[in-house]
Amino acid sequence: MRFAMTRQHLFKAPLDRAGLQNGGLATLARPRLLALALWMGIGMGVCAAQSAFPQRPIRLIVPVAAGGGADMVARMVSEKMAHKLGVPIVVENKAGASGSIAAMEVAKAAPDGHTLMQCFVATHSTNPAVLPIKYDPIADFAPVGMMARTSNVLVVGPKNTAKNLAEFLALARASQGAMSYSSAGSGSATHLIMAYLESQTKVHLVHAPYKGAAPAIQDLLGGQVDAMFPSLTTALPYIKAGKLRALAVASPQRDPLIPHVPTVAELGFPGFSAIQWWGLCAPAHTPAPVVAVLNAALNDALAQADVQRRLADTAAEPTPMTSDQFATFLKTEVSKWTRLVKDAGIQIVP
Repeated sequence: MRFAMTRQHLFKAPLDRAGLQNGGLATLARPRLLALALWMGIGMGVCAAQSAFPQRPIRLIVPVAAGGGADMVARMVSEKMAHKLGVPIVVENKAGASGSIAAMEVAKAAPDGHTLMQCFVATHSTNPAVLPIKYDPIADFAPVGMMARTSNVLVVGPKNTAKNLAEFLALARASQGAMSYSSAGSGSATHLIMAYLESQTKVHLVHAPYKGAAPAIQDLLGGQVDAMFPSLTTALPYIKAGKLRALAVASPQRDPLIPHVPTVAELGFPGFSAIQWWGLCAPAHTPAPVVAVLNAALNDALAQADVQRRLADTAAEPTPMTSDQFATFLKTEVSKWTRLVKDAGIQIVP
């Protein structure tokens, strides 16, 4: 039997009235009714398959070590999403290669919505600009939505005497390249923002890459390195406790949580701007209805008062978006950082 009929053919083709009046289906009407039944059955089956998502626990791959700002945001938001979706969301931390290891795993995962990744600045902004990554940040992923964003802040440890950016730069020049800084990995935002600062201020620092923000900041606290440019989410508890000193923020405006700390731009480097953000991505070709279910659960989580309060306590701002809006944001980020790296002449050695 050939099923070349369109939906319009199925509904507009006339039935054999004589055959119906004789108590049976006419020969011409019979194949059309069978095709109609098949078409309706397929449609109902597709709807049933879509409504069945999720069918089992969901894996959320977080591409950094446990304990940092990204990890805190992922666990906070995914806990609420799990309640909405009715299945557990299991967080797996897979640090390394500035998030690229996790990104490659998720890019190759089955596109059924049961494997997700917390995408962020490194995996979808800075890595493509500076590292020979083996995944495409746009083509290999289905954007689900934004989780939150925050400022990045230049901080120094207890052994560094700088009280402001000018003193920090003076110490860096006097050290003749001996002053060091830690990062969450080569090509990460914490690496690239500091490299950008070096290019703008004409100073040279020694880079010490780590597998995530948590171990990087621990060595800063211990005095093994002099400085870092982490997210405010990661650094705020230590700034409040007096264990780290904030010198400048990379955001376009001062952050209301540390309003006394000036921006890099207002300290003589206009245009200097970078924010930290976290989002949710699925493998490419994940069905649109599944992405829609995940996006709704994500935005529902971000709308809850206790999530907003907890994010604010960690210096993060909930940033709900549609999946299309997030897709546009990702394309803009890749373009921005690629242009910035090229214009500043920044070269990153992994």
